[in-house]
Amino acid sequence: MTDKKEVTQTIWKAFCGELTQEPTDDMREALATTLREVVKQLQYYLYSKGEGVDGMVLNARDILEVADELENL
Repeated sequence: MTDKKEVTQTIWKAFCGELTQEPTDDMREALATTLREVVKQLQYYLYSKGEGVDGMVLNARDILEVADELENL
């Protein structure tokens, strides 16, 4: 699994690359809030009886569809 700090830096760089002004702490906090809201809105849970994985799941296709919709707002 990729190091979380590396993932965080990659996401931040991608975000900053789309800005037309210098990034601020407010923008960083807004991005973090947005990521939490994406999870809140799109998460679902898998439950199994017996063996298997129980837990929260995010569908990558759903996230990409939301990204496409955001670009079209």
